[in-house]
Amino acid sequence: MPLTWTDQLADIDWSELSALYAAAPLGNKSPENLQTVFTNSMFRCFASENGKLVGVGRVLADGVDCAYICDIAVLPSHQGTGLGKEIVSHLVDLSRGHRKIILYAVPGKEGFYRKLAFRRMTTAMAIFDDQAGAMARGYINET
Repeated sequence: MPLTWTDQLADIDWSELSALYAAAPLGNKSPENLQTVFTNSMFRCFASENGKLVGVGRVLADGVDCAYICDIAVLPSHQGTGLGKEIVSHLVDLSRGHRKIILYAVPGKEGFYRKLAFRRMTTAMAIFDDQAGAMARGYINET
């Protein structure tokens, strides 16, 4: 069945999106928080099949200097089909013209993003609300 693509927020079921993130698995994200972050993102895309949300992504961007691709999520039933690549490629195309496009990924997925021309940054740093948890999950280290 062909996918239906949109960037519109009006028809998004935020509870369904929250369930997609849990299934992906990318953690527990409340419907209310997802509505806030997608609404505040410059670019977004949603892929559906037979009316069911199967993949999403978004970009925080300032319009000139920096675009930050984040929250790429694909249902397990659609992982390995090229959908994630399509979402990232679409968001990169929307972000062209920015001086840099940055992507935040789950540890272990670096190889996937390397195939899409992303390279590891040596200077990226972060403060997480749960530093110990972020360290345990491999997002940050002591150095």
